[in-house]
Amino acid sequence: MNAHIKKVYVPMTETAFYILLCLKKPNHGYGIVQRVEQMTDGAVRLTPGTMYGSLSKMEKDGLIQFIREEDKRKIYKITDLGSEVLQIELNRIARLYRNAQEEM
Repeated sequence: MNAHIKKVYVPMTETAFYILLCLKKPNHGYGIVQRVEQMTDGAVRLTPGTMYGSLSKMEKDGLIQFIREEDKRKIYKITDLGSEVLQIELNRIARLYRNAQEEM
């Protein structure tokens, strides 16, 4: 993983985190928006501008890839690099949680 990817994605924004998490299974932008709302009980709502800007940037950076088009919707999936970045973030979150529990 190059320095640019680490600098931009670690620590990860909530938007990037949920996009990568949702793309463990192929999906399109609107499907991701719906899934994130469902997963967070409406606490996180991704706007179209944020969603499509993030998808474009993440595709350019190699974290996700376009795989096909269905009914005029672009379907994406996470790449190996995206999975690696997501795992780094999951480890970071687990460490934060563990440290907080130890201090309680």
